[in-house]
Amino acid sequence: MKKTFGILITLGLLFCIYNYRKPIINNTVNLFVKTKEIEVPEANIYKKDDAFLYVKDTNEFEPNNKEDIKNIFYTSINSGWDKFNFSCDKEYNDCINDVNSLSNNAIKLNQLNNFVHPYNSYHHIETITNNIGEVEININKMYTSDMKLEIDIKINQIINKVIKDTMTNREKVKAIHDYIINNTKYDSKYTKTGKSNYSSNNAYGALIEGFAICGGYADAMALFLEIFDIKNYKIASNTHIWNYVKLDGKWYHLDLTWDDPVIKNSNKDRLEHTFFLITTKELEKLEKTQHTYDKTVYLEAN
Repeated sequence: MKKTFGILITLGLLFCIYNYRKPIINNTVNLFVKTKEIEVPEANIYKKDDAFLYVKDTNEFEPNNKEDIKNIFYTSINSGWDKFNFSCDKEYNDCINDVNSLSNNAIKLNQLNNFVHPYNSYHHIETITNNIGEVEININKMYTSDMKLEIDIKINQIINKVIKDTMTNREKVKAIHDYIINNTKYDSKYTKTGKSNYSSNNAYGALIEGFAICGGYADAMALFLEIFDIKNYKIASNTHIWNYVKLDGKWYHLDLTWDDPVIKNSNKDRLEHTFFLITTKELEKLEKTQHTYDKTVYLEAN
């Protein structure tokens, strides 16, 4: 969803109107301000150093093309920055237009969100640009400090309960997969009404409140994968999201939501392993509706 902002500049008086939308939707505001030097903040402890085919960290903050802009946005999110300022290369005439194009594209921004640690993922992102090629990115995180503290305590409890030092990575992933499914219910109310009493779209809902939709299942699993130092990211279709995991040099799909099916007219829980560490070919044989994704973005999954 895009929002258009009107700017009136008369006799040095600036008046800007913007409408804050959440979650995920980005607003772009054009302002006339002085040029600032680029200051690069320190990354936080959740920054991922993994190399992916679609995006990469960068230390070049004067973009020359769309790819540079995409990597700057990814680096800002991945590094856990709350705010970051950068400037366009003077020869890049379409830079601001390209920045605005990305910042107003919720799908493209969400794709970047899927490659970062859940604790660095954003809930809302706003971009401010000016007429001399300066850009400011403001990032509002999905997880608060209190949420992270509570989740981390729970994660340690779960690891102490179900993980043994002798386990292989595959065995660890299965143990966590089974634990989350056995202790989480799919939040059907949210999918039916768009409303819920739970934070079911993130790991807090899955691990603390016991209710989740696909985003909650995927984030919860991703937190454990990061702790186990297993390379991963999330894949999203138009209607669904799940984990993508690299084990023993190979990539596999991991979908906890579909392994925790909702059984109509029954209160019984069911644990399945149909979508546990399967290849792309196996996934496409099983389901082609909600698992259809952009293979120009999730390149490892081709």
